[in-house]
Amino acid sequence: MRAVIVEAPGKVSVTTVPDPAPGPREVVVSVASCGLCGTDLHILQGEFAPTLPILPGHEFAGEVVGIGRDVTELAVGDRVAVDPSLHCHECRYCRAGRGNLCDRWAAIGVTVPGGAAEYAVAPVANCVRLPDHIDVKDAALIEPLSCAVRGYDVLNSSTLGANVLIYGSGTMGLMMLELAKRTGAAGVDVLDINPDRLATASVLGCSRSAATAEELDQPGGWDFVIDATGNAGAIQDGLGRVAKGGTFLQFGVADYATTAVIEPYRIYNQEITITGSMAVLHSYERAAALFATGVLDPSVFISDRLPLEQYPEAIDRFKAGQGRKIVVEP
Repeated sequence: MRAVIVEAPGKVSVTTVPDPAPGPREVVVSVASCGLCGTDLHILQGEFAPTLPILPGHEFAGEVVGIGRDVTELAVGDRVAVDPSLHCHECRYCRAGRGNLCDRWAAIGVTVPGGAAEYAVAPVANCVRLPDHIDVKDAALIEPLSCAVRGYDVLNSSTLGANVLIYGSGTMGLMMLELAKRTGAAGVDVLDINPDRLATASVLGCSRSAATAEELDQPGGWDFVIDATGNAGAIQDGLGRVAKGGTFLQFGVADYATTAVIEPYRIYNQEITITGSMAVLHSYERAAALFATGVLDPSVFISDRLPLEQYPEAIDRFKAGQGRKIVVEP
């Protein structure tokens, strides 16, 4: 089969590898689409847990074309989206229900071969059957949506009428916008230095959009500030925009070397919470259910569909900040 291989930091190619075979409780998926995200850029840099070479692709969906001998839940021909999370189920974090913090954390497309290929193997437990009305080529959006759902689990944003500020209007920032609109926010403002992406936030109904927070009139700051960029400057600025009693969520994946300065007295005196959200946790099935209701418009979120052979070009486009969600289709 044809597959993408990240051979070494900064080096990616499309080549031929053996077709995968399922284990007893695994299925083989004919990949319909595979999304690119910030994590893929980190993998290309040799960061975020990979041992290179690796076959990337942790956002994917497709059709089951092979099943292991002990699989009864799915059949050949079923269309599925795949949760990439692989937990050991034995460490203290897994036993506490915090599998995303697993001591032996792994993921399809990050630590084991993923969906940037014609075929991918996944545990049957990680596969969610798709309803008939969903286009399987759109369902690669379910994985990033499940990360956004996890982000709102962490925020526990049950305060009706809250004001939200989101840094970044890429795929994840836009998904956080869509969920904020549905969790009782009174206003959702979005910041981005990319005018094309910022225009999409306006199309999706953000309250206000701007290149910088200084352009917005918000005395006292915002109740929830979400960084969806991983950019050091955005993070630093966002930490200073949190209102008294508010919460800052680090949602974007920053480089390992990224640092920010906090003000301990202000955190204490104003009871500010600083927290993070790591990948997927008990949120994939809920994201699939939300996706089935039309919570996202794939025609807005997916800006580029490229053939698998153009994966290097796709990663260059993503790195340059072009488009929104870029998917490759084997």
